[in-house]
Amino acid sequence: MVAKQPTSWLERALSETAGHPHPETLETFRRHLDSAWIDQALECTGTMTLRKRRLPAEQVVWLVLGMALIRDRPIQEVVRKLELALPNDADTPVACSAIAQARQRVGEEPLRWLFERTASRWAHRSARRHAWRDLALYGVDGTCMRVADSEVNRTHFGGTEGPRGDSGYPLVRIVTLMALRSHLLAAADIGPYREGEHALASALWDSISPDSLTIMDRGFFSAAVLLGITRRGENRQWLLRVKSSAKMRVLKSYGPRDKLVEMTVSTDARRKDPSLPKVFVARAISHQRPDSDGEQRLLTSLIDPVLYPASEIVDLYHERWELELGYDEIKTHMLEREESIRSRTVSGVMQELWGILLAFNLVRLEMTHIAEQARVPPSRISFLTALRWIRDEWLWCAVASPGSIPAKLKRMREKVAQFVLPPRRSERRYPRVVKIKMSKFKRKRPKTRPLAPKKVFHRNYRRSKRSAIGTVKRRSISFVMAKSTSARLDSRVLSYSLLRMRNLPIQPLVRSTTQRRGRT
Repeated sequence: MVAKQPTSWLERALSETAGHPHPETLETFRRHLDSAWIDQALECTGTMTLRKRRLPAEQVVWLVLGMALIRDRPIQEVVRKLELALPNDADTPVACSAIAQARQRVGEEPLRWLFERTASRWAHRSARRHAWRDLALYGVDGTCMRVADSEVNRTHFGGTEGPRGDSGYPLVRIVTLMALRSHLLAAADIGPYREGEHALASALWDSISPDSLTIMDRGFFSAAVLLGITRRGENRQWLLRVKSSAKMRVLKSYGPRDKLVEMTVSTDARRKDPSLPKVFVARAISHQRPDSDGEQRLLTSLIDPVLYPASEIVDLYHERWELELGYDEIKTHMLEREESIRSRTVSGVMQELWGILLAFNLVRLEMTHIAEQARVPPSRISFLTALRWIRDEWLWCAVASPGSIPAKLKRMREKVAQFVLPPRRSERRYPRVVKIKMSKFKRKRPKTRPLAPKKVFHRNYRRSKRSAIGTVKRRSISFVMAKSTSARLDSRVLSYSLLRMRNLPIQPLVRSTTQRRGRT
């Protein structure tokens, strides 16, 4: 019987490396990330490797995922640990320059394509599985991440500006759409810091699935945003918190704190989007938490009080914090609270960020399978334990014989008890505070970057101010000396005046004068 020949480019590449242990090192993620998707991502973005290289394009994709998960190792060591480079006759390691060139050839588009393809499939399926009253639950919010402080990054991404100067690192803004009960990302958009959350979130609204409820914070209170979700039809609903000063007209009362209200669309919003109506109807629900000083007001498009009780909506809104916990998992646990990510070019930053989001989804997908096996919600699975397990599995499989890998993975998955967390204690409350305040020391900047003009102006201003004060003092001393000559003032008074003008201590002078008087 004739063996079947590889048909796709990726199959041919894998068949050439079948005798080496690296395919098994990525067993956990290869089970979820279809190899055909990587092949299609490289073809669609025009980054397929046409000639045989030691680090082909599909291996670069796995390298970027390895960079996201193995943060304490240099990139060239990640290549060596995961056996990503094809062997050569001399059996020499891949040069650092070859790794950088391979990343540049691939770029960001294949990683973005892979994230969007996998996220739309995994997150929507998970949100539907963990729905509330037949509505899939999503959350939308933004966050910022620091990138390496290079000239190109600061020029492209920008950062904060304030009285203390620019931010220490350039900042990139990320807005995501997350399935709240599994933390799987359904969509994301990345841009410079100067772009607002509303601008980046506008690319996410089409990714919201039908029969869903999207929960947001009060920063998204905008008629264009809210009506833009509902006008897409197919039972897309929204829920957010609004300020207590928001103006609304009560149309109907469902209870003491449950009202059907009419909201007026501002003139400015209608000028930007003429299709917006003058008014829209929503439901306002007020509640007060035990640790809160005043009432909080929620606004939602779920206007049926029987189908959607107010008490459940109040409890449901606080699940929005799951999105903040997801950002904490990325920044604190995956990135290990690093000052910034590794890449120093704009293309490298975007590639690395898409790889981080894709790796986060892969870890979270593995956690959903563990939760199903343990018969608990995904929120009961420890992200840190799962992340450590996957890291250990990658490094262990790199040196293990292929025959022992399936048994090892089976034994590890059978120990699901080590992943399960105790039930959450919802009665605990913590204020939003920080441990570290701003530093009093000067900010460090690259030596090649000149100081800002305002700092030069401030320094010259202080110098000119000191010079002006010195001139005034000299003139004042001359005036006092002239007055003392004409009025024949006491020498002690003259010395006292001169010392005060020069900001010198006067106590020794007064004490010596008193002692001299006592002796006489």
